[in-house]
Amino acid sequence: MNKTRCRAGRRARKKRRKKHEDFSKVTLIHETQFVLLRRWLKERGFTSQSLVPVNFHDTGRGLMATQTIKSKNSVISLPEECLLTTSTVLKSYMADYIKRWHPPISPLLALCCFLISERHHGDASEWSPYINILPKTYTCPVYFPDNIIELLPRSLQKKATEQKEQFQELFSSSQTFFHSLQPLFNQPTEELFTQDALRWAWCSINTRTVYMEHDQSKYLSRGKDVYALAPYLDLLNHCPNVQVEAGFNKETRCYEIKSVYGCKKFQQAFINYGPHDNHRLLLEYGFVAPCNLHSVVYVDLETLKVCLDEKDKQLKQKLLYLKDNDFLRNLTFGMDGPSWRLMTALRLLSLKPQQYTSWKSVLLGAAVSQDREVWCIDSALKLCNNLTEDNVKALERLAQLKEGANLSGLEQLCVVESLRREEQNILGHTRGLLQNLLRQ
Repeated sequence: MNKTRCRAGRRARKKRRKKHEDFSKVTLIHETQFVLLRRWLKERGFTSQSLVPVNFHDTGRGLMATQTIKSKNSVISLPEECLLTTSTVLKSYMADYIKRWHPPISPLLALCCFLISERHHGDASEWSPYINILPKTYTCPVYFPDNIIELLPRSLQKKATEQKEQFQELFSSSQTFFHSLQPLFNQPTEELFTQDALRWAWCSINTRTVYMEHDQSKYLSRGKDVYALAPYLDLLNHCPNVQVEAGFNKETRCYEIKSVYGCKKFQQAFINYGPHDNHRLLLEYGFVAPCNLHSVVYVDLETLKVCLDEKDKQLKQKLLYLKDNDFLRNLTFGMDGPSWRLMTALRLLSLKPQQYTSWKSVLLGAAVSQDREVWCIDSALKLCNNLTEDNVKALERLAQLKEGANLSGLEQLCVVESLRREEQNILGHTRGLLQNLLRQ
C-alpha cells in the first residue's frame, strides 16, 4: 500500500473523528429544555433541522448549521404561530384587563406583563418551553450597580444612567396597572410584578425581539408596536461582518432570515443586528463584539478640554460655534485614526485670532496652515493618551473587583472589561498612526 495514501487516509479519518467529537461535546440538541422547545415549535409548524443549538466557547449559546446554507438561501423560517407579539397578549387571559385600562399601556409594557405572568405559571404556561430557555439575568447596564456603571467610558456612563432612570420610571408608573391584574393571581401582584421581574422581562424583550411592524391597536398606546419574540430564531448570535435579509413574509406568514453569502456546514450561523458600535451593543443587547469594524472610541467634552487653552479669549465663542453646528458630539477615534468630525473640531479650536474669520470654511473641512495641522495632530495624540490612561485605570479596577465578585457580578465585569480592551486596541492603533504623522 502507498504510505502517502495511508497517511492521508489516517489524517482524513482523524479529521472526521475530531469534527464529530467537537460537535458531540458542544451540541445542546439532546438537553431536555431544547427537546421540549423543538417539540413545541413542531406543533406550531416549525420543522427545520438545518440549525442545532450549540454552546460555542467564544459566543456562548448559538445555532450551528448542520448543512451548507448557500448564498441567498433561507437560514431560518419561523411560522407566525411561533411568534409572541402584542396580538398574542390581546388574545390571552390578560386581554380584558388591558382593553379597559386608561390611558392605554404601551406595547412594551403589555409584553412585559405577559412574560412575567407566564413565567409565574411555570410548566402550566403555554409558552413555558420558550420561557424556560430564556436567560435568567442579563448583562445590560440596567442591571449594573453604580460601581460598575462608573467603570464604563464616560460617554456610555451617561447613556447607561439614563437607561436605568427610564426603566425606573416605567416601573414606578406601572404600579397601578399591575395592581389591576390582581384578580388573575392568588399571590399579591406586589410579589409578582417586582422590579427584578420587570427588569428581566424588559431586557428579554429589548435584547431578543425581532423587528416586525404591527397594526396599531386601539387598546395600546400610540408608541410603535414593532416587537416580536421569536423562539429558537433568537438563539442566532450577532456578527458585524455577516449580511442577512430579514423580515416577516406576508405570503408565507413566516418571519424569514436569508443569508447574503451563505454559511458552511458545522459553522455557527449568525444574524446582523445592524451597523452598531460596541457602546450600542452593550447598552441595548448586553454584549461586546470583538474586532467590530463599526466600533469607535468616543471623545466627550470633558476629555476634549485636555487640549484646550483656557487663556484663549475666543474659546467660549469657538465652543459655541461647534455646539451650534453640532460638532461637540460623535467625536471619535477608530481603527483608521481620528474621525473627520474630531479633526474638524480641533481645527476650529486651533485657530489663532487672525485666522478666526475662516471658521466657516474650517467647519466644511478646510485646513488652515501647516502649524495648525501639527497642533491638531498633537492635540489628537494628547486626547488618545488621556483616553488610554483612563482605560488602564478602569482595567486595573475591573481586575480588583473580579476577584471577589459573584457569578452575576463577574459576568457584568467581564463584558465591561471586553469593551475596555476593544477600545484599548483602537487607541493603540490610533496612537501609532498619529505618531507617524507627527514624524512626517
